[in-house]
Amino acid sequence: MPVLPGAEPFRHEGGDTGVLLCHGFTGSPQSLRPWAEYLAARGLTVSLPLLPGHGTRWEDMQLTGWQDWYAEVDRELRALRERCTRVFVAGLSMGATLALRLAAKHGDEVSGLVVVNPANRMHGLAAYTLPVVRHLVRTTKGIADDIAKEGSVELGYGRVPLRSAHSLRTFFRLVDGELPQVTQPLLVLRSAQDHVVPAADSARVLSRVSSTDVQEIVLEQSYHVATLDHEADRIFEESYAFIGRLAPSIGKEGTAARG
Repeated sequence: MPVLPGAEPFRHEGGDTGVLLCHGFTGSPQSLRPWAEYLAARGLTVSLPLLPGHGTRWEDMQLTGWQDWYAEVDRELRALRERCTRVFVAGLSMGATLALRLAAKHGDEVSGLVVVNPANRMHGLAAYTLPVVRHLVRTTKGIADDIAKEGSVELGYGRVPLRSAHSLRTFFRLVDGELPQVTQPLLVLRSAQDHVVPAADSARVLSRVSSTDVQEIVLEQSYHVATLDHEADRIFEESYAFIGRLAPSIGKEGTAARG
């Protein structure tokens, strides 16, 4: 199936500091593209891949699971490591969960991570019924477009395949167990009002990681897809400042400013 217009992956060859951005469940690179373009304009090497089964139609997604999504960002991280001296990972929602697993698995190869409204578990009835219901019902209502800013739209699926949702549930449990392996500097940005992922998920992540360099920022005017919302610019600026603190060469001639 052809990729939906706007859902294409984004890559930019910049300096020797790289950033891998991971989009969320049923979403696409469109939700993070302004962030990717902001970082690219400041000389960073940026990779924003399209996860398997995403960005086309929900029927394609039901053929994929967490192993496919993680394998894609793992490949992208390894490619960035081959050409960059420092690599940071970042993500929104499930993309943040992917970023956290990359940090847990790759250790010092990840210099730091930025997570926006990180998802940690399934909530409500779905947490208990998915193992059975996924065999009886194919899809449920989509979760895209939780945005406060009028006129801002997320390109995501209108339906959620329950087979994929069950795989996501498994992935959340796996990563929760791996969070103590996360030791890198961590920036968490979470929305005060989020109708998809509750604040309890960010709190859980913060309580379980082993990172000592940790900062949490609360976004008062944004909903779940904060990267397309009122405080998107703040996310971009704070993440760039975070990376710049840990990679001081950024912005200096002959390093991250080239390209």
